[in-house]
Amino acid sequence: MSKATTIPAGDTAPASRSFGAALKELDWRRYVIYIGFVVVFLFFAVLLRDQGFLSPQNLLNIFRQTATITVIAVGMTYVISCAEIDLSVGSTAGLSSVCTAMALSQWGLIPGILAGLAVGLVVGSINGALVSLLGIPSFLVTLGMLGIAVGAAQWITASAPQPILNDTFNTLFGSGNFGPVPGLIVWSAVFVAIGAVVLNRTRFGRQVLATGGNRTAAEFTGINTKRIKFQVLLISGAVASVAGMLYAGRLQSGRFQWGTGDELSAIAAVILGGTSLFGGAGSVIGTLFGALLIGLINNGLILAGLDSSQQQVVRGAIIILAVALARKK
Repeated sequence: MSKATTIPAGDTAPASRSFGAALKELDWRRYVIYIGFVVVFLFFAVLLRDQGFLSPQNLLNIFRQTATITVIAVGMTYVISCAEIDLSVGSTAGLSSVCTAMALSQWGLIPGILAGLAVGLVVGSINGALVSLLGIPSFLVTLGMLGIAVGAAQWITASAPQPILNDTFNTLFGSGNFGPVPGLIVWSAVFVAIGAVVLNRTRFGRQVLATGGNRTAAEFTGINTKRIKFQVLLISGAVASVAGMLYAGRLQSGRFQWGTGDELSAIAAVILGGTSLFGGAGSVIGTLFGALLIGLINNGLILAGLDSSQQQVVRGAIIILAVALARKK
C-alpha cells in the first residue's frame, strides 16, 4: 500500500515563503547606485525635458565630461579596495599634462607620451615606497605629494599654460574620435573593462581585496601585502598620468590647474559605486556608475539654472544621501 503524504498546515505555501525570505534577505544596498542613477536620470528627464536634457548631444556631453574622472576613479578603486587612499591623483594629472606638453614641443610625440607616463610612475613609486616600506599612512604621504606635484607643475611652467600643437596627440588623447565614438569615451571604456576584469578575475585582484579586507589574514595565506600596497599606488599614479594626458589632449594645452579637485570626485565616485572605504570590497562597474551619477547631477543642476554655490550644496547633499543609503549594516 502507498502511504499518503501529509503536508503540515504551516507549509502549505513553501514556495511563497521561500521567495519572501529571499526578498527579505536581499542586500538592496549593493544596488543603490544603479537605483539612484535611474531615479536621478528620470527626475532630470522630466524636470528638464524642455531644456534639452535628453538630447543626444547633451547625453554625449555627460559621458565626455565624466570620462577623465572615470579613468582616475578606476585606479582609485584599487587603492581604496586595498584600504588605502590617494589624494595626489589630481595634482599628478596636472603635472603630467605640463610635462607632456613641454616634451611634445621639444622632442615630439613618443617622448611626450613617455614623459607624461613617467610622471605617474615616479609619483606612484614614491607614494608606494613610503607607504609600503616605511609604513607611513597613505593619507599623509599622498597629501604631501599633492602639494609637491602641483607646486612642481606651477614652478616649471611659471604658472603659464603650455600649448600643444601636435594634432596627432590631440586626436589620440581626447579631442578626436575613434570612428563615430568620441575618443574620451573609448579611453574610459577601455580602462573600465580592463580594471573590472583584473579586479574580479585575476589573482592580483583577489590579493588586493584580501589585503584590504584583513591584512593579517592575507599575510598568513602567503600574500606579500607590502608589495600589493606598492602596486596599487603605482597603478593609481600611472592612471592619473594618463588622465593628465587626456586633459592635455582635450584642451590642447598643459596646465598645472588641470585635475584640481579630481581626487575628491574620484573618491566620491568609488564610494558611491559600492567600494568599501575600509577595504576588502570593490566594484569597477559600480565606480563607472558613480562617476556617471556625479556627471549627471552636475549637468542637470547647470541646466536647471542653479548658480555654483547652490550646485555645491545640492551635489553634496545628494552624495551624502547616497552614501548613507549604501552603508553596511
